[in-house]
Amino acid sequence: MTDILIVVCCFPNLAGARQIGTLMVEKQLAACVNLVPSVESIFRWQGKVSAESEVLAVFKTSAACYPRLEEELRHRHPYDVPEILALPVSGGSENYLAWVRAETQA
Repeated sequence: MTDILIVVCCFPNLAGARQIGTLMVEKQLAACVNLVPSVESIFRWQGKVSAESEVLAVFKTSAACYPRLEEELRHRHPYDVPEILALPVSGGSENYLAWVRAETQA
C-alpha cells in the first residue's frame, strides 16, 4: 500500500472539468488529472432514473493532500452532490509514485 490516491469525479462538461483540473494541478493538490470525455452515467437522483453524458476526471494525489483536494472539489463543483471517490493505490512504478509525492506537497 502506498500513500498515493486516485480520486475520480464526474463533471457535466469538458470545459468545467478542465478548469477545475488545471486549478488542482496549479495548487499542487493533484500531480496529474486525466480527463475522459463522453462517459455515460446512469443514476437515480431525486427518485428518478437518469442517464447523462459526463466527463470523468481522474486525479492523482497524495493522501496528505486529499482533504484539501476534496474541499476544493466540493466548493467548486457545479453539482449539489458531486461524485468524489478516493481509491488507494496498492502499488505502481516507484518513480511515478515519487513524482506524485513531489508534486503534491501538503
